[in-house]
Amino acid sequence: MMNIDLPELSLVALVGISGSGKSTFARAHFKPTEVLSSDFFRGLVADDENDQTATKDAFDALGHVAGIRLRAGRRVVVDATNVQKHARAELVALARSFDVLPVAIVLDTPEAVAWERTRTRTDRTFERHVLRRQSQELRRSLRQLGREGFRKVYVVSDPADVTISYERAWNDRRELTGPFDIIGDVHGCHAELESLLTELGWVLVRDEAGRPVDATHPDGRQAVFVGDLVDRGPDSPGVLRLVMGMTDSGHALCVPGNHEQKLLRKLRGRQVTVSHGLAETLEQLESETPEFVDEAARWIDKLVSHLRLDGGRLVVAHAGLKEEYHGRASGRVRDFCLYGESTGETDEYGLPVRYPWARDYRGSAMVVYGHVPTPKVEWVNNTVCLDTGAVFGGELTALRYPEKTFVAVPAERTYYEPVKPLVAEPVRDNETLNLADVTGRRHVRTDDGTVIVDAESSAAALEVMSRFAIDPRLLLWLPPTMSPPSTSSVEGYLEYPTEAFADYRAAGVDTVVCEEKHMGSRAVVLVCRDQAAATTRFGVSDGSSGAVYTRTGRSFFSDAALTETLLARVRAAAGTLFDELDTDWLLLDCELLPWSAKAGGLIRTQYAAAGAAARSALPVALAALAAGVDRGLDLTALRARTAARAANADDFTTAYRRYCWPTNDLDGVSLAPFALLAAEGTTFADRDHGWHLDICDRLVTADPTTFRSTDRRVVDLSDPSAEAEATTWWLDLTGAGGEGMVIKPYAGLSTRTKGKLVQPGIKCRGREYLRIIYGPDYTAPEHLTRLRDRNLNRKRGLALREHSLGLTALNALAAGEPLWRIHELVFAVLAMESTPTDPRL
Repeated sequence: MMNIDLPELSLVALVGISGSGKSTFARAHFKPTEVLSSDFFRGLVADDENDQTATKDAFDALGHVAGIRLRAGRRVVVDATNVQKHARAELVALARSFDVLPVAIVLDTPEAVAWERTRTRTDRTFERHVLRRQSQELRRSLRQLGREGFRKVYVVSDPADVTISYERAWNDRRELTGPFDIIGDVHGCHAELESLLTELGWVLVRDEAGRPVDATHPDGRQAVFVGDLVDRGPDSPGVLRLVMGMTDSGHALCVPGNHEQKLLRKLRGRQVTVSHGLAETLEQLESETPEFVDEAARWIDKLVSHLRLDGGRLVVAHAGLKEEYHGRASGRVRDFCLYGESTGETDEYGLPVRYPWARDYRGSAMVVYGHVPTPKVEWVNNTVCLDTGAVFGGELTALRYPEKTFVAVPAERTYYEPVKPLVAEPVRDNETLNLADVTGRRHVRTDDGTVIVDAESSAAALEVMSRFAIDPRLLLWLPPTMSPPSTSSVEGYLEYPTEAFADYRAAGVDTVVCEEKHMGSRAVVLVCRDQAAATTRFGVSDGSSGAVYTRTGRSFFSDAALTETLLARVRAAAGTLFDELDTDWLLLDCELLPWSAKAGGLIRTQYAAAGAAARSALPVALAALAAGVDRGLDLTALRARTAARAANADDFTTAYRRYCWPTNDLDGVSLAPFALLAAEGTTFADRDHGWHLDICDRLVTADPTTFRSTDRRVVDLSDPSAEAEATTWWLDLTGAGGEGMVIKPYAGLSTRTKGKLVQPGIKCRGREYLRIIYGPDYTAPEHLTRLRDRNLNRKRGLALREHSLGLTALNALAAGEPLWRIHELVFAVLAMESTPTDPRL
């Protein structure tokens, strides 16, 4: 039995004369979608698989499709004769252009056998001399395939005696999930490495001479070194001995730096320039045994250019790595990992000018690297540079992952004077915002992938944000939109709980909470312990102690004094929460009542005006119709319809008036909180809604005048009686004039099923509230029939994207990421609201 071991990501060229069985072999061992056949593409471009004049166009099309698959990280198997060197050269070049490995599988079928197969096929018309020529070309090629660039070559004599297995790329360690301590460039600073490991909680293991040869962590953490262990510092052999021992024991991983590669070339007898600290390392190695030096060379030689960890969410490479290179294998990828990308220029110090690839990075994987020293950690987009110049008198720094916190120890002294002064690149501080972060077409990274914000939406959001929004330092989160349930089939209803429960059940959610939907406006409340806390934590100096803002980031009250009065009431009710949660601020998701407190102008100009016009016009029309009927005109049906419209207009007025009542400053205003979103250093997105509502009930108990409770029902979706009880509650609630309910996954804000976010909430609104939304006459059968044909996919997609942006903003806030990063996410939520959708949904 012959086993063919293929790289998981590869371009496989099947090589063999016509009739050798390549297509049969491909069908037996590969997915149909992986196989690209030259015959198929000839037929595609010329309607005839045997039309040799179409060969060039066919291979152009085949190459284009192959490129699309390779770019996406999918295997390609090319089913063609491939007996000519130029044809194979094109495939090798294609593989290299996408940094994947080319493999050749040769089907060495005797010419006579191939000819007998060909004679029996009605779709083949060529003579035997064609096979003879192909066979001769194949024979001349067999010994050349490896030199042509194929990483592996397999010659198959008996296709029935073949199995295929797949080997993972050496850089693919996605099964390792950490937690990790990722350590920046050490450069021979052995004492600092010991201090940093100790600071991180590692326990050093020493040999009989007292030298550290391994380290263990009581919490099972794993160290990851970003390379450049050697050169310039006082004890490169000591660093190598420790890191080699940690990797051999499985306690650490390491990628090579350019200094290790230069040392390896020197130890292997290559001609290298002894500079940039290599002389010091070579001198130190003279005190070591030849066995240690040989083992160090073998160890360096085995290091892999970069590592993909934690399911692909983390990439470690010495000089960083662009997204399209993640998981790829080629000389080009290795060079980027070792040296980064140069502009081809040199600076005034004679050093290469590095292309700032991190500024353009938009990948979902965090890339951690070193190579270019800076005084402090540089966090750009989703990349982190950990080289803080320990050997130059700076610090040796580690990133704790997934915590995303940094630990550093200072250098004991300056061991090596840098050629170029150790000056940080201009990096925005925590308070600096940049217009480029929010304009144009944006690819915004979230914890669940990338959200695309188009230029038009960005422009619309910028108009709102720049003119009306509160101080961006206080604008920490915006709530996502909510989708209604699938359209109800219940007569007379557009929305009904049955469909909402079914929607969540189909999404894999087993328990939901049904929360009363209050008759107000969404409000986010940021309350600090006092004004000093607001200044210290958020940098505001206008005397405010927080903010109360709308879904579009505007302050609820134009009078700052009113905002502060409401915040004082919230602060008093929160009481011991600040101490319990060890925080100086709280972020609450609420509803502010009444609706007229924010939407008074809208109600007067849109709803009240429509209601007043209907109540004025329809009675007059009814009187005229009645007079016509009295005169014997056939107006009975029209009068009945008009009477129904008049009744609907009255119901419409009654409906919106339920959401309006007079207020005087804060008299008549109340808050209905339903979630505690975040506090210092943490979010509560993973807490279940029972926990959130219990916290909110404490606020209501403390101040029942300012706060309103949220009635709710918890529903097990496998229990029909629980669904029925919640439905009855909803009917009673809406029948008494209530707006309806919001149904949420009970497990919490960040609920995921099968690794994907589910809808944060489904709003199920009552008939009379929908009369406000869809107009007085929406309940007429002809209108309901039309409205049932509403497409919810766009709304649901929008809700998920906004929810992902919001959760990521909360996580960034908890992790202490810069203000511009949080603002980028919050701004994107507002921009998403400009996406064209039916506003009534």
